[in-house]
Amino acid sequence: MPSGSNGQASLLDESISLNMNQIVGSHDIVLLTLDTLRFDVAQTLLTQGELPVLGQFISAWQPRHSPGSFTYAAHHAIFSGFFPTPIDDPLAPRLMAVDFHGSRSIDKNTQVFQQATIVEGLAEQGYQTLCIGGVGFFNKLTPLGQTLPNLFQHSYWSEQTGVTAPDSTERQIDQAIHLLKQAPVAQKAFLFINISAIHQPNYFYSARHLEQGCKEDDLRSHGAALCYVDSQLQRLFDYFKSRRDTLFILCSDHGTCYGEQGYSGHRLAHETVWTVPYAQFIQRAAQ
Repeated sequence: MPSGSNGQASLLDESISLNMNQIVGSHDIVLLTLDTLRFDVAQTLLTQGELPVLGQFISAWQPRHSPGSFTYAAHHAIFSGFFPTPIDDPLAPRLMAVDFHGSRSIDKNTQVFQQATIVEGLAEQGYQTLCIGGVGFFNKLTPLGQTLPNLFQHSYWSEQTGVTAPDSTERQIDQAIHLLKQAPVAQKAFLFINISAIHQPNYFYSARHLEQGCKEDDLRSHGAALCYVDSQLQRLFDYFKSRRDTLFILCSDHGTCYGEQGYSGHRLAHETVWTVPYAQFIQRAAQ
C-alpha cells in the first residue's frame, strides 16, 4: 500500500470504516471532482505509472456509480452526501449525510447534518467553506451558474479556471491557496474544487493532437488532460500538509462517451458515463 513522503499519507480502503464523527472538527476536508473523468482511463494511467503524484496516495481507483449523468445533477447529490456509490453495495454507509427519514445508508460512523447540504452542515460546524469553480455550472454568470457556488461561504470562478483555459488546474490551485491563506490557520477548511481540465475541450493537452492540428477530443486527449491535472496537484497536497491532517476525497462526477456504440458526450445512460473513479485518503500533517 503506497504512502506519501515520509509515510505521511495513508490510503483508506473502502473496506475500512472511517468514523467521520471523529474526522469532522479535527481535519481539513478537501473534495476534488475531476469533472467528466472516465474510470477506465483513470485506472489505466494509474496502473501504467502515468499519475506519479496521485500514485503516492492511490494504489487503485475504486469503480463506483455516479449519482447523476451530468455535472449539475451529480453535484447536487454529492453536496447532499450522496457520493458515487460502490457498485456492489449501493447502500454502503455514507461518509456524510443530511438527515432525512427513511435513509438506509447512514450508520454510526456517518456524520449527519441537520442542514440541507453537507456544505452548510460543515459551515455550521465551524468550517470555512470554499468553492473553486470550473465547468459552466459554477461560472456564476447566470442564476443557474450561481446555484451551486452559493452554497459556500466563499466561491470563485473566472475564464482562467474554466474549460477553455489550458492552465486551468494551476489557476484553480493558486486561487484555492490564496483564499485559504486569508483565513486564520486555526480554522478548519472544507475546500471544493471542480477540476475543469478533463472536460471537453481537452484536445490541447495532447502533443499528438497539436502536432497534427487536430481539435477533436478523444480518449488520448482525455487521458493527457488527467496527466496535466496530476502534474499540478503536488502543490495542493504540500500546502495542506503544512496545515493539519486532511481528508481528501477524489472522484469524478460522471464519465463521458467518445463514440462507444455511437454515443458521444454525457447526460445519457451509458456504462462509460455511470462508472467513475473514486478514492479517499488521509494525508498526515508534517511533524
